[in-house]
Amino acid sequence: MTLAARIHAAKDLRVEAISLREPEADEVVVALGAGGICGSDLSYYGKGRVGDFSLREPMVLGHEVAGTVARVGAAVTSVKPGDRVAVDPSRPCLSCDYCRAGRSNLCRNMRFFGSAAIFPHVQGGFSELFLARADQCVVVPDSMPMRVAACGEPLAVALHGVRRAGELLGRHVLIAGAGPIGLLCLMAAKLAGARRIVCTDLADAPLGLAREIGAAETINVGTEPERLAAYEADKGTFDVALEATGSPSALASLFRVVRPGGRVVQLGMMPPGDVPVPANLLMAREIDFVGAFRFHEEYRTAIALLAAGRIDVGPILSAEMPMARADEAFALAADRTRAIKVHLAF
Repeated sequence: MTLAARIHAAKDLRVEAISLREPEADEVVVALGAGGICGSDLSYYGKGRVGDFSLREPMVLGHEVAGTVARVGAAVTSVKPGDRVAVDPSRPCLSCDYCRAGRSNLCRNMRFFGSAAIFPHVQGGFSELFLARADQCVVVPDSMPMRVAACGEPLAVALHGVRRAGELLGRHVLIAGAGPIGLLCLMAAKLAGARRIVCTDLADAPLGLAREIGAAETINVGTEPERLAAYEADKGTFDVALEATGSPSALASLFRVVRPGGRVVQLGMMPPGDVPVPANLLMAREIDFVGAFRFHEEYRTAIALLAAGRIDVGPILSAEMPMARADEAFALAADRTRAIKVHLAF
């Protein structure tokens, strides 16, 4: 048995004992070092669902996790007990057509930590001990704090979004949303050589952090929408816009500020149902509208960048709290005036 933070329904999160089976030959048991609360965790907590995926049974939350290998299966040679690891929450089948084509994030049989996309649900990593396949584990330096290692997952999401944006060297980039993913997209776009980056949000506190990280301009679209509208002149300004809010209204605002031949990348998870897009505008301006879903090889790239100090996630780390105060931690993580990224630990 092991303790875990398990969601039963909206606002019904319980830290309780669950059973943990023995690892298969290719699996390891990991002792949680730190787990980051993601927007999807907040959605399960607040609404009992994320996007089109609703809870149908109790589920352990958490997919931004790092820890220490406690035990290994009989066939495991890549890690050993005592190794400090960041854990990729993606567990693709490795045999379907998408996996074989190098797009394992689109795996037909994906098992992703803490996800209600399939039933039975895939249990997450907010547990004293949890199981992972050995190839999900990336050894991290002793000098890397566990909560930094746990940021490998959201950074990988941002890196994949920036990759889907195409060449950014010398480009003008708009990022809608200054939450964790939006701010990490800002860091990734800077690393990719973007010439000028503008960030938008509805809250001033994260926009202030975006300026500290390197945004050339920030716009509160709730209080000053006209400043964003000014970029509609001359058929738009930005080469690329990344949508990282999951808000239909935020998405709708992007198409007129992207220049002809530009690209809009959708990272945010939208509410259930269809979201209208201005198809005639996309057609007439030849704007590319693409999705960016999770990540694949970017996870190991993210860990390498963090280990080398090429990306510093320190500015977004807001707090680390014990699992016994999980409800309090979730409330803090949901308060955008006080926190960006909150981590849990046992």
